[in-house]
Amino acid sequence: MHPSASAGVRLSAIVALAALVIFIVCPLGSIFITSFTGSENESLLVQHALDAALASENVETVVNSIVLAGFVVVLTTVMATPLALLLSRTSWGQSHWLDIALLIPFMTPPYIGAMGWILFMQKRGLLEQLLPPAGAVTPAFFSLGGLVFVMSLHALPFMTTIMKNALIRVPGNLEEAAAVSGAGFSKRLKQVLLPLVTGNYAIAMLLVFVKTLAEYGTPSTLGRRIGFDVFTTKIHAYATTAPVNFGAAATLSLILITICMAMWMLQSWITANRSFRLVGAKGARPAFWKLSGWPRRAAALYIGIVLVLAVGVPWFSVIATSLIKIRGYGLALGNFTLMHYVELFTENPKGLDAFVTSLMLALSVGLIASFLGTVIVWLIRHSGRMGRLLEGIGLLPEMLPSIVMAIGLMLFWNQIYTWIPLYNTMGFMVLVYVILFLPYAIQYTTSAWMQVSPSLREAGSVCGGSPFFVLTRITLPLIAVGIVQGFIMIFIIVLRELVAASLISPPDVLVISTFIVNEFEQGSASVAMAMALICVLVSALMLFALRMLLSRMKHISAV
Repeated sequence: MHPSASAGVRLSAIVALAALVIFIVCPLGSIFITSFTGSENESLLVQHALDAALASENVETVVNSIVLAGFVVVLTTVMATPLALLLSRTSWGQSHWLDIALLIPFMTPPYIGAMGWILFMQKRGLLEQLLPPAGAVTPAFFSLGGLVFVMSLHALPFMTTIMKNALIRVPGNLEEAAAVSGAGFSKRLKQVLLPLVTGNYAIAMLLVFVKTLAEYGTPSTLGRRIGFDVFTTKIHAYATTAPVNFGAAATLSLILITICMAMWMLQSWITANRSFRLVGAKGARPAFWKLSGWPRRAAALYIGIVLVLAVGVPWFSVIATSLIKIRGYGLALGNFTLMHYVELFTENPKGLDAFVTSLMLALSVGLIASFLGTVIVWLIRHSGRMGRLLEGIGLLPEMLPSIVMAIGLMLFWNQIYTWIPLYNTMGFMVLVYVILFLPYAIQYTTSAWMQVSPSLREAGSVCGGSPFFVLTRITLPLIAVGIVQGFIMIFIIVLRELVAASLISPPDVLVISTFIVNEFEQGSASVAMAMALICVLVSALMLFALRMLLSRMKHISAV
């Protein structure tokens, strides 16, 4: 690289690093400072943080959060382990439709899934209409057990996928050797197979634990009905309910940051010290269990029950409710209509405004984040040690719960409002989302960049091409698919995101998620579910478009 170009890259990297410090590190610093000064910005005292942290309601919140996360990990493990074994060791793994079906709960926004279960299990709900005697047991759903159950169903695909991939990498010859030595099925399972994937399970367990701590949608939708506060709902209440208490919100956020960072460090340690290198071993093919008779029927029954609970019940509730004309008549014949879908875009201006606002927000955030992510990745690859620092700070928002980052940005931009009056505007909303989802753009672009041989860029430079020429004529066309992947994923997530939208939306501005929640809480469940279904259909169309694009790009590469 020419010396002047190298100097330009260093200067650009310094500017980018300064920007990331301002937009990511400073908001996190605001959380730290506010937790020790309180909402009134008094002198820096540890006593402020201790008083807030040790307040009885906050101690209860911390305990509730850890208990909930622990129970979710246990139940998710119980449900995911048999699924992972069936998908990795039996003919069920060849059923690609099953992989797609099991991803539906993960693709469904948690608050929509929780609403579906509420509509199904509530008094005079859909279950009671289908099976009246069930009214004797449905109240038990509205408890900690019900909350754990719904959140476990959402985390199920995540743990199942990690465990399935780990089991597939275990060579079958290890099990065969144990069988030859006289070990029965249960002994091979307990002493050979499961110990080899313990490290992967520990990683999955920690990720599910952190994901549960960071989740807002289900605790807000279902948890509030049973009076069960967790980190996210309590932080949200402190930041939005009068009298606003940013000091307490910052203290809880700091505790949540500490727990999450500890979990990430533990995950890194487990990855480095408790993982087995199995790929590439001689005979590295997974063992195959041939099921027949009652074991096969039992497996089919289990998979069917999981699909009904994880996919069937919530989406039956969403679709049925969106089509019900008069809720009092329920599922009666002749009580179905499409008028709620029509109403969204004709008689309900708030619905149309929310839909358009979400589309424009998702489009603008996707474009900006994709552009910035591409620039940052280019600087990372050309800036040495500074590039690693850029990458670390740029990926930081992904390691933290969205509500924590949103609170930090609220505090920071509220403090500098006198100089830059951006807070409480649509511009601020775009800024927050770009920061939250910039890591997606960086990761997808980095993944695509790593697949491009350095020799191609070197050849362009040797032939006299400037860094800009090499970037625009060689690198960008080759990493375009990764950039588009990042854009589509950001678009989909922003389209349905709830926690940040409920915190930072300007007055009288609704997006799809806040519109759904407002309509649901105000009793217009049919309209809310109609919007929910449209939101998911748009997301599915975007994913289908991405799949078509990837298929086309592979075809072009093959030609």
